[in-house]
Amino acid sequence: MPLTRQLALDYFESPDLIGLGFEADAVRRRLHPEGVVTYIIDRNINYTNFCTEYCTFCAFYRPLKGPKASEGYILDFEKIYEKIAETVEMGGTGVLMQGGLHPDLKIDWFERLFTGIKQRFPQIWLHCLSASEVLAIAEYSELSLRDTIARLRDAGLDSIPGGGAEILDDDVRFRIARLKCRTEDWVSVHRTAHQLGMRTTATMMFGVGETFNQRINHFEVVRKLQEETGGFTAFIPWSFQPGNTALGGRGWEEATSVEYLKVLAIARLYLDNIENVQASWVTQGLKVLEVGLHFGGNDVGSVMLEENVVRAAGTSNCTTEEELRRIIRDAGFKPVQRDTLYRTMFLN
Repeated sequence: MPLTRQLALDYFESPDLIGLGFEADAVRRRLHPEGVVTYIIDRNINYTNFCTEYCTFCAFYRPLKGPKASEGYILDFEKIYEKIAETVEMGGTGVLMQGGLHPDLKIDWFERLFTGIKQRFPQIWLHCLSASEVLAIAEYSELSLRDTIARLRDAGLDSIPGGGAEILDDDVRFRIARLKCRTEDWVSVHRTAHQLGMRTTATMMFGVGETFNQRINHFEVVRKLQEETGGFTAFIPWSFQPGNTALGGRGWEEATSVEYLKVLAIARLYLDNIENVQASWVTQGLKVLEVGLHFGGNDVGSVMLEENVVRAAGTSNCTTEEELRRIIRDAGFKPVQRDTLYRTMFLN
């Protein structure tokens, strides 16, 4: 039985962290009885940091005009190809590519980019573009959402990450990113992708002043869409990093590790119709990651050969494949490399 809204609220308010962990771990073991924890080798490529949405939680973007505009960039295709070639050489199987919203980057730019990548690296899985980016491309190109996603898919886009979800509650979204897409817009991108045969992930950035009920609203939106389409491969929660951001400049404090573990565990309980829940080391560090594998997490994400967005907020956790495998073993599980669709590749 899925977790009820009231029980989820009770868990958020309860001081019994260990009991919550046991409950989440039971769901994790039911869904993954083989005792495996997965990871992926891929790379985050940010093709531009120019953006027209001035989100208060972002330290990465640069405006199109003004004093900081000179710090912005758009990567040329050859530079992107170089980064992917290096990823392949290091055993990577996929690329997560995201960037700001730039009105000059219309559908034809992405079609040429994705086609060029697939011609040179047919084995690379392209897990690219947040819902906000897809919506912006549709708007700038004067296309419907469905036609935009279909054309991107036909050019080589394999799946869509859950970025841009933040908290799927419009009161929160308007407060922290009033220019960003609304909850139903985010849902529409993922629903349409699922209808077109693509898989996507769902994410959650918490710790921006939202209430427990608003966090549960987020879980409910994701669960309902999964019930409708079955298109989500994984759910990935992480905590807001306040450094160098406008929101952080207002005295915002980072969510604690205890708070993170609660969100991870409640997500595992509430979203039992999504097979995979990822524990994060990027924002929480490796020690909390290991604990998170007993709070519902069955995946540790990526070795992440490159990451720029969280780093811009002042967080610089890093790791290696060897270290991730050691942490998984120390937690009592078997490490397995996977691809973007959570298909296992090696068992050792």
